[in-house]
Amino acid sequence: MVDTSDEWIKTRTGVLERRILKDNSKGSSFLAIKAVQDLVEKTDLDTSEVDLVILTTATPDMPVAITSVYVATKIGAKNAYAFDLTAACSGFIYSLSVAAAYVESGKYRKVLVIGTDKMSSIVDYKDRTTCILFGDGAGAVLLEPNTRGVGILDEILKTDGEGRDSLKIEAGGSILPASQETVLNRQHFIKQDGQTVFKHAVSNMGAVISGLMERNNLTKDNLNWLVPHQANRRIIDALGTRIGLDSEKVMLNIYKYGNTTTATIPLLLNEYQKKIKKGENLILCAFGAGFTWGAIYLKWAYNS
Repeated sequence: MVDTSDEWIKTRTGVLERRILKDNSKGSSFLAIKAVQDLVEKTDLDTSEVDLVILTTATPDMPVAITSVYVATKIGAKNAYAFDLTAACSGFIYSLSVAAAYVESGKYRKVLVIGTDKMSSIVDYKDRTTCILFGDGAGAVLLEPNTRGVGILDEILKTDGEGRDSLKIEAGGSILPASQETVLNRQHFIKQDGQTVFKHAVSNMGAVISGLMERNNLTKDNLNWLVPHQANRRIIDALGTRIGLDSEKVMLNIYKYGNTTTATIPLLLNEYQKKIKKGENLILCAFGAGFTWGAIYLKWAYNS
């Protein structure tokens, strides 16, 4: 569809395959519901006991009517309230931070965090700088209180509004509402300045990872897993190199899914779940439009 090659895509991005939701009548909520159903099967979760649903997405089903409320209703979380949290590719770690704070406050005992994106709905398949990267996907996790010293232990979250023009969708918001002209000009698709995003992603994620490691006496030896947002293989490799971490400790699945935005981190945790042991140290990190970025340090709570 565009002027590129399989070899160029593999060497520049690390993407070999992507998953696309082909049914145009279904949106990000469909993927989110499937992710929760998978979680229920694994854990025997009674969704009526969920207190709060936080859904993060860059591709909501529709404007105004938030996606989380619909998802909560469809999964049977009848006693929960729900809201959407928007932070682009950093949405999942931002949502984990909010969810953990709610649990720590004692107000809620079961908080469901869902990352879901139908990126194919906002990708211009005539733009080779973006269409080769993004795929569709979703993942969900449940946060509960514990007194065993496991779970989310520390975080560093950052933002910088100077980066907003480097990764964006130009039209469809209050600055440039949808019109016949914006549609014809293909302004409702995601656009990015790849070099600028790459540079800031590596430096900013590297800084927060290093900050967390220093603050929590973590080294390349006692950090068991780095769980990086799957934006680009070169970014992921650069992060591992920067902190001197062995490649086997850096979770990777971009070759299979591409960049699924808010879903990359839960998809990684799902795929590596059987390899992670109780008590192991993980750092989750992400970088997204805005710019938004950050890292979370957690200690794994159970053996699969």
